[in-house]
Amino acid sequence: MCGIVGYVGGQQAQQVVVDGLARLEYRGYDSAGLALVVEGTLATAKKAGKLVNLRKALEEEPPPASTIGLGHTRWATHGSPNDLNAHPHVDCEGRIAVIHNGIIENFASLKADLAERGHTFPSETDTEVVAHLLEEEVKAGYDLPDAMRRVCRQLDGAYTLVAVDAQDPEVVVGARRNSPLVVGRGKGENFLASDVAAFIEHTRDAIELGQDQVVELRRDGVTVTDYEGRPAETREYHVDWDVSAAEKGGYDYFMLKEIAEQPRAVADTLLGRIGRDGRLSLDEMHITDAQLREIDKIVIIACGTSYHAGLIAKYAIEHWAGLPCEVEVASEFRYRDPILNSRTLVIAISQSGESMDTLMAVRHAREQRARVLCICNVNGSTMPRECDGVLYTHAGPEVGVAATKTFLTQLVAVYLIALYIAQVRGTKWGDEVFAMVQLLATMPEKVEQVLSTMGPVRELARSLADVKSVLFLGRHVGFPVALEGALKLKELAYMHAEGFAAGELKHGPIALIEEGLPVIVVVPPRARDVLHDKIVSNIQEIRARGARTIVIAEEGDTSVVPYSDTLIEVPAVPTLLQPLVATIPLQVFSCELATAKGHDVDQPRNLAKSVTVE
Repeated sequence: MCGIVGYVGGQQAQQVVVDGLARLEYRGYDSAGLALVVEGTLATAKKAGKLVNLRKALEEEPPPASTIGLGHTRWATHGSPNDLNAHPHVDCEGRIAVIHNGIIENFASLKADLAERGHTFPSETDTEVVAHLLEEEVKAGYDLPDAMRRVCRQLDGAYTLVAVDAQDPEVVVGARRNSPLVVGRGKGENFLASDVAAFIEHTRDAIELGQDQVVELRRDGVTVTDYEGRPAETREYHVDWDVSAAEKGGYDYFMLKEIAEQPRAVADTLLGRIGRDGRLSLDEMHITDAQLREIDKIVIIACGTSYHAGLIAKYAIEHWAGLPCEVEVASEFRYRDPILNSRTLVIAISQSGESMDTLMAVRHAREQRARVLCICNVNGSTMPRECDGVLYTHAGPEVGVAATKTFLTQLVAVYLIALYIAQVRGTKWGDEVFAMVQLLATMPEKVEQVLSTMGPVRELARSLADVKSVLFLGRHVGFPVALEGALKLKELAYMHAEGFAAGELKHGPIALIEEGLPVIVVVPPRARDVLHDKIVSNIQEIRARGARTIVIAEEGDTSVVPYSDTLIEVPAVPTLLQPLVATIPLQVFSCELATAKGHDVDQPRNLAKSVTVE
């Protein structure tokens, strides 16, 4: 998500840090800031908006020279994207400066305890508690590295932390748990960053930090320990990418990088959703349990990929929460006089929070007195501000125009909402909700497993680069997955692709089947035996008419083998969660086929990341 840079050496830290942040701008952000250690004091500057605003502030009020500092570009999670919430954050005495990526899950209880001990908190962020915890530790006599180790042992969540102490001008300290942090090793200088792109201009020698490690950065060396202070193993490597490739993490396209980031994106979206009592806690919603109990209908509005997430949400909501659910293309919603009232919950799904079609539908729903909940990936965008509540997906910035990781995180979000409503309304027992959330928690590993087996899918895609059309079939939640697969192929490869509900084949689409036509079929898990058997019959029907059958099925499903020209296996998961694993081969397939055609998969023709006109 956010960009992090730390530096200690002989150069002017301000220049190194700001230039490093500039090379991380591709990650997306909503504010920027830096802190420099200057003769026993901190010099800080931070501004909402783009890095140019910070540069301008530094030009108008240049800080003193310094050779040690840190900088940050923030992607807002807790608190609006404004100057006050921008990083770095400092302690009560202005001695400690901290920057942070990720989420501190237990920040609320830590903040309450700190407030009782007299600490004040000007920002709305979870990050600020770390500055105050470090303040207490250094006051107790610990140096900054020891203080960081002691504080990290108190934190829950996934985070990268980097801090400086105005009274210790020789060291920058970083810590990592489930969030990236890498060291750059130079001569008489060393770097910390969330991505090697930040320091690749200065050095290509890097150290990959492991889980739950603290790093001490000094001019003449780097020390890495675990949270207990014991020496820790690290991996040194040499970066042989150029700056452009480094921004993409060594991938040829941002889309490839974002597909690979999906396990982390799914995990981050799940972070902080389970209370200590084992119950789901969706504090961002701002819709009370009493209000949710009054709801008698749910309407989902969205466009494009987000609409497909909504179609899957319908199955989850009706199955788990027991409420009728409609799914509408947002651009058509307000033109058909939809029946809404105060007992209707409208869920708007938008990656950017700025899609005009969906935004206008939200405004219409509010005019009809419906309660409106937004699922969005961009904190501070328009849509969350205009809705009664919001559930943020923590996918991080998505540069590629075609949605990948934001789709999977939207699915996680709608699953969480469906389970939360079931919990509130009592349609599922607490242990049933908890069990399903525990299954969700295993999905990052399942997604990683799928990604590790995509070599044959890439080969298949390259072999089909000259075909004119591809059809996609699915049943139940596999039908929206088929629609999403077809959309990705249209967006990236500029070719005819259509998704169908498999049961509709004999009602017309089977006329399209001809010799050699590739048809991709998403097979339901065997647990849905009736649906499973029916789609196997569909596969037999199209194969008998000459189609080339490409079958996505769960591991061990031998019943589809005789009818599959190509079999793509995915991990066995519950039916409602299958889209999280079944979508990935379709993303990889479309990306690879488009690449084989010579297309720019990050910037498909005629498309934009956010549709800001209706």
